Amino acid sequence: MPLARSLSITSLSGLEEWDEEFDLEDAVLFEIAWEVANKVGGIYTVIQTKARLTAEEWGENYFLVGPYVESNVRTQVELIEPTNPALKRAIDKMNSSGCKVYFGRWLIEGSPYVVLIDVAFTAWNLDKWKKELWDNFSIGVPWFDREANDAVLFGFLTAWLLGEYAAQCEEPPHILAHFHEWLAGLGLALCRQRQLPVATIFTTHATLLGRYLCAGSVDFYNNLADFNVDKEAGDRQIYHRYCLERTAARCAHVFTTVSQITAVEAEHLLKRKPDIITPNGLNVKKFSAMHEFQNLHAQSKNRIQEFIRGHFYGHLDFNLDKCLFLFIAGRYEFSNKGADIFLEALARLNYLLRVNHSDVTVVAFFIMPARTNNFNVETLKGQAVRKQLWDTAQTVKERFGKKLYESLLVGQLPDVSKMLSKDDFTMMKRAIFATQRQCQPPICTHNMLEDSNDPILTCIRRIGLFNNSADRVKVIFHPEFLSSTSPLLPMDYEEFVRGCHLGVFPSYYEPWGYTPAECTVMGIPSISTNLSGFGCFMEEHIADPSAYGIYILDRRYRGVDESCNQLTSYLFQFCQQSRRARIIQRNRTERLSDLLDWRYLGRYYISARHMALAKAFPDTYFYQPHDSDTAQGFRYPRPASVPPSPSLSRHSSPRQSEAEEDDDRYDEDAEAEKDRLNIRQPLTLPSKKGPALPYTLPGANGERNGAASVKN
Repeated sequence: MPLARSLSITSLSGLEEWDEEFDLEDAVLFEIAWEVANKVGGIYTVIQTKARLTAEEWGENYFLVGPYVESNVRTQVELIEPTNPALKRAIDKMNSSGCKVYFGRWLIEGSPYVVLIDVAFTAWNLDKWKKELWDNFSIGVPWFDREANDAVLFGFLTAWLLGEYAAQCEEPPHILAHFHEWLAGLGLALCRQRQLPVATIFTTHATLLGRYLCAGSVDFYNNLADFNVDKEAGDRQIYHRYCLERTAARCAHVFTTVSQITAVEAEHLLKRKPDIITPNGLNVKKFSAMHEFQNLHAQSKNRIQEFIRGHFYGHLDFNLDKCLFLFIAGRYEFSNKGADIFLEALARLNYLLRVNHSDVTVVAFFIMPARTNNFNVETLKGQAVRKQLWDTAQTVKERFGKKLYESLLVGQLPDVSKMLSKDDFTMMKRAIFATQRQCQPPICTHNMLEDSNDPILTCIRRIGLFNNSADRVKVIFHPEFLSSTSPLLPMDYEEFVRGCHLGVFPSYYEPWGYTPAECTVMGIPSISTNLSGFGCFMEEHIADPSAYGIYILDRRYRGVDESCNQLTSYLFQFCQQSRRARIIQRNRTERLSDLLDWRYLGRYYISARHMALAKAFPDTYFYQPHDSDTAQGFRYPRPASVPPSPSLSRHSSPRQSEAEEDDDRYDEDAEAEKDRLNIRQPLTLPSKKGPALPYTLPGANGERNGAASVKN
């Protein structure tokens, strides 16, 4: 089924250009999500990274609303008195009525204001509010679903907050409320049902039913139009959650989602076509020195190599300088995240490397949190043995250096046979004997609670990748989040990603995909799919993604075996690249980071907010949607140094022979300058100290595609 564009397309050049100023001085923005100052999943990253840009646009009129979680507040929030008089009166009124509402600053970039509501403190209202939910919306929530109960409490409390704020304002307010995901969606429906003066936006980052269906090994995308959504939700016992999500989507003034692939999904499952696509961005930090990120890659790679030396002690029969580090990370959804197809491709890659007598060794990391009870003893022992060997080598080196120094002081060349004593040889022999190992290096770094039923370990047993000496592909399963305080692999996630050579994310269900986006920003090539929002976004904006280190796997129009063969081909061709080719590719990948900067992608949220204000307050705000057929997206061209290939599915930076190491075709400065011409200038935000400043969102050919303004 072809992907049809939404009203506002995802092309960076496809957004409207405002004819007049869009004054936000009299408007107030509340952004409401369960993950405000409360890390649960990827939505936390969206809100946290976007907060700085939104705070710059809205200034003192921007408030985030989330649940009060004491453990998070202690480390992330500075509690203060409300700065807005009307909001202070609203919070005081709610607190005097039996609620607990807190106000403070979230200690992240931008330091936005946060309103945190203690959901548990008002749980005594749950039955009353459930009855009201049934009477007004015919949605019943079972008592045993704690998450849905929290959604009911949070929804009624946020609607109460917005209604109280509107009542406390001296003049008729222009309130804009942006709700994220189904957990916050009930508040939106209540605002509309109570006819509050609130412009509403609902953003779904992934549909509930879509995630459940994909996890059940259903041919999801080819049967979207055929699902009986009520029956499917009921069969999975999530019908009440689905109804909350669908109600929010249908009631919102503006409905958005994060990618074109999710827009198609939402149109069929939630029965409303999104008004605009709002891709997720990151706060991109540019380095002053052009190759500083390459130096960071080398430093982080050395730290990973140290871990490898300990993990494979006694079996370190491969050259670490010719070792490539691949990784997959994210929520432990074996099929949805593509871990199944990645493992199968690794088995086939192992065969190809062996039959071609390759000297390259691949170490594949699986960073997916699972249920464990402790570190694997053998893994911890490996790091202890490595440290002991290092200490022994340092001790012998100091003794050797002292004898050499003394010999040179008296003007004699040292007698090499006397430089090392018997004690030195004894110490070194004991260290060597300590590295002897009777078992294979472990696959998993932890003791799994359900080892026999774990999907990754079960698949590894089937394909036979046991870290044997003959295997060119080694596998390490690290079932917990990375931390710099870990005694095993003391690295933060960002540092670990920088040290790897390739991120592999062959997801079947990935509404956006922050992991490949983070790789791109850090200059690390990645493999994504045409079923992920990130992959579709990159295909639209880059003429040849693989030339820039963005490999797009076809999981939409190919079967599993064909997709696995394509992934194996990508991996094998990456292994054949020379070191110089990988450096060039990392340079190109890092230059794409501007595409993912909130300074560029934030304009989608701005457009959605203006659209909502114009719909809710037509007497004050005016919005004219553009004709989506007239706007065409721009595309990064193929780099000039990359030769044309018969198919874009083939690798665009083929392996170079030693004779090609001095190839003059690659001019990094020239390529970088051409790429800079293909990215639009950052957004100029409205000033909060005076009248709003106009800003430009150019069309493909410079034409105006739409307009928004304030009516006089």
